[in-house]
Amino acid sequence: MFNLLPPHQPPPFKFPPNVLLIQRFTGQTVINRKLMLLTCAEIINYHTKTNSMKKLFVFGAAFFMGISTFAQNVDEIISKHITAIGGAENWKKVTSMVTEGTVNVMGNDVNVKVTQVNNEGQRQDISVAGMTGFIIMTPKGGWMFMPFQGQQKPEPMTADDVKESIDDLDIQGNLIDYQAKGHKVELIGTEEIEGTECYKIKVTRKTSGEQTLFIDKASHLVLKVSSKKKAMGQEMDVNIEFGDYREINGIKVPYSIGQGFGTMVVTSLKINEAVPAETFSDPK
Repeated sequence: MFNLLPPHQPPPFKFPPNVLLIQRFTGQTVINRKLMLLTCAEIINYHTKTNSMKKLFVFGAAFFMGISTFAQNVDEIISKHITAIGGAENWKKVTSMVTEGTVNVMGNDVNVKVTQVNNEGQRQDISVAGMTGFIIMTPKGGWMFMPFQGQQKPEPMTADDVKESIDDLDIQGNLIDYQAKGHKVELIGTEEIEGTECYKIKVTRKTSGEQTLFIDKASHLVLKVSSKKKAMGQEMDVNIEFGDYREINGIKVPYSIGQGFGTMVVTSLKINEAVPAETFSDPK
């Protein structure tokens, strides 16, 4: 849905590198081959060794039935999730989002404003201790200015930073029309998140790497997103938890986003407001 703070830049007050305050949801489709092959083996063993042609036929039928069954299961979960957050049609009407919120870090309130235009750009303005920095990301490039970290002028983002952020520019999220967008999904099991049973869906995005989504079995809302990100030459685990979902303009979004350093509370969310083109321009 929307992202706050880039996946590769430490925020003010020495946040852990690669911190994300809000992480977009994503998706893909695949088969649990281990279970599928076990089913095939059981069917084949049921028949006698002399029925080789019949076994081959049954194996082939079981194979394709397995593909259909597991693909259908993950697609059913994704379909229910999309319905729970307002439906694909409502999300496709969203062309821009302006989100504001605060997170308390070591006793300091950090104010964050995120401006997004679908698949065109994202700008994050971060204000703390009387200083304001920004991160701008577009499909072709990005820039960062963090005065509270000693930067004297805006600096361009690396090509890898841009690549890992491209799929996050999709306001709809990666699960809506995931196949058409080039993403893949796999149902890899279930897991409890603070006592709530969740589906675990592995998402391999077209450009920006893998994520694991934890979708509440009851509400079909995403409660957690886990991913591995690179920061300063090192790979690290990033986990973001979501809560306090609220409806606005027919879609449902989280107003509470938690990570190790604290929880961000969304205070304002505006949809489809006009965004000046220069918002995402090179800040020379």
